[in-house]
Order: sequence, then structure tokens, then C-alpha cells
Amino acid sequence: MHLSTGDILRDAVARGTELGRQAKSYMDAGELVPDELVIGIIRERLGLDDIKQSGVLLDGFPRTIAQADALAGIMDDAGLGALVVINIAVDDEPLIRRLSGRRMCRGCEVILRADRDGVDTGDACPKCGGEVYQRSDDQEEAIAERLRTYHAKTAPLIEYYAQKGLLIEIDGSGTPAEVHALVTARLGEQ
Repeated sequence: MHLSTGDILRDAVARGTELGRQAKSYMDAGELVPDELVIGIIRERLGLDDIKQSGVLLDGFPRTIAQADALAGIMDDAGLGALVVINIAVDDEPLIRRLSGRRMCRGCEVILRADRDGVDTGDACPKCGGEVYQRSDDQEEAIAERLRTYHAKTAPLIEYYAQKGLLIEIDGSGTPAEVHALVTARLGEQ
């Protein structure tokens, strides 16, 4: 089961929930949503039966040492198995280029790439005809802030999980298919 904290938070913002209202200002500024909010949604979600039956791929969590510490307890409480951490490493410059080129459709919510799919903000989605837009957190200023926050708060998790023997390092500079093959191969070694 793929669980993206970003997707959960964006959905909460779109629905205007209390969590969404609290998270929106942080997300628009490219900052991390506070630990207590994110830990709460993860604790709630990992306790559901579908996760217990199929396992989970956490995307965007944990992002701080406090979240990593909380995750260990959450997994124990939920009766989930062993943790494997994958770090897909990409240098800042290509990452900024990739993220700032990302677009989405308001209709079908497909993720598009301006360079690959030949679409830009305001265009019609090639899949459903809906309006193509750029999320506020995919603008260069927000990405730069997210990277500053990443280097300060999230990068220490690499050493944290390496010391625990739970980390798999993957070079993320290739195509999505190449990176997927690397991840699959490394997970097969586990």
C-alpha cells in the first residue's frame, strides 16, 4: 500500500479539514508540516486493517528524527513487520529542475511533466481535457525552501537509519524505470 503524506495533506487542504487548514500555510511556504500533525495522521492511517494485511510504502515520512522515533513505536503498536528505509539520492540542481517542471491536472489529478508531456499551466490535460496547473509547492522558491529544510532536518535521517542497519542507498539520477529497477533489485536482496 503506497501512503504519501503529501497526498494526504493536500487532500486535507482541498477538503478544508482542520488538519488541512493547519498544514496549508506550511506547505505553501515550502516548510515541513509540524511533527505532531504528521505523526498523528500516520498513527491513524497505519492502524487500519488494509495496512496490516498488505504492508506499506511510506512516501515522505519520516522527515525528522522525532518522526523516525515515533514511527518505531507506531509500527510496534500496529503490529507491523520490519522496517526498510530507501534513500533515493539526487543532487539539488536536477531535483529543482524535475520538481519545478511537474504539473498536475485539476480533473483527473494525473502528474505530468512540462518537458516530457509538452504541457504547461493553463493547457488542457492530454488524458482528460482538464486544466493543467502547477502546485504552489512545485514553484522554484518553495522547492528551494524545501531543500534548505531537507538538508537541515531530513538529511540527518540518512545517518540515523544507516547506524541502525536499515538504510538502502539508491542513485536517483536515472530515469524512473532505471531507478525502479535499482530499488527492486536492492529490495530483492533483503
